[in-house]
Amino acid sequence: MTRRALVTGASRGIGAAIAHALASDGHRVAVHFRSDPEQARNVADSLPGDGHVTVQGDIGAGQAEQIVTEAADRLGGLDVLVNNAGIYFHHPITTTSFTEWQDAWRRTVELNLYGPADLTWHAVRHMTEGARIINVGSRGAFRGEPDAPAYGAAKAGLHALTQSLAQSLAPQGIAVAAVAPGFVRTGMVTELLASPEGDAIRAQSPFGRVAEPEEVAAAVAWLATPAATWASGTVMDVNGASYLR
Repeated sequence: MTRRALVTGASRGIGAAIAHALASDGHRVAVHFRSDPEQARNVADSLPGDGHVTVQGDIGAGQAEQIVTEAADRLGGLDVLVNNAGIYFHHPITTTSFTEWQDAWRRTVELNLYGPADLTWHAVRHMTEGARIINVGSRGAFRGEPDAPAYGAAKAGLHALTQSLAQSLAPQGIAVAAVAPGFVRTGMVTELLASPEGDAIRAQSPFGRVAEPEEVAAAVAWLATPAATWASGTVMDVNGASYLR
């Protein structure tokens, strides 16, 4: 039976790579997007296989139920949820106004932690034994994010949510895991990697480079397989040995 997957933030970058990896493994995929329907449709049309759909919604604006319900209705059910969508704001504590500080924390936690929690609650109502929930966390949850502390804190919370739900959903046969990427080459960081800072970023890994989105996607795709059941509760480092714990 074809499995059905919802990937949030799938219109570009890591999310698009995850959608491709899951579709290559035979999933029908709901490509979630917030504001660019054309980009999302292009991703969906490029996926191998057929039956892929796009789903719009603002996770940070309380639209989790709408997103999950539409994806499950259009796919005919839901077997895999990948919580990939997220935001990153620079807000160093010494140079950010208090108003900006509060706004960065509110927006980051709403999208990076509350959003996945809400999406997961609704998704579980559509899932049966063998389903998977996979959260895209971050290396920053472990090593710290001095210029974006809300991001590091929210991703740490997402890792903790992963482990808590791995225990509570196991009796239903649902496995829950996370990946924790380091720096990943996406369109959003092309200019940064080409700047003088690029060499230092690449040097964080002993491989002397940053990750490709497809490398993170490969880890997510494996966690979505039946073989990964016993990895439930795992937070898998995908950072090229740039941070070891």
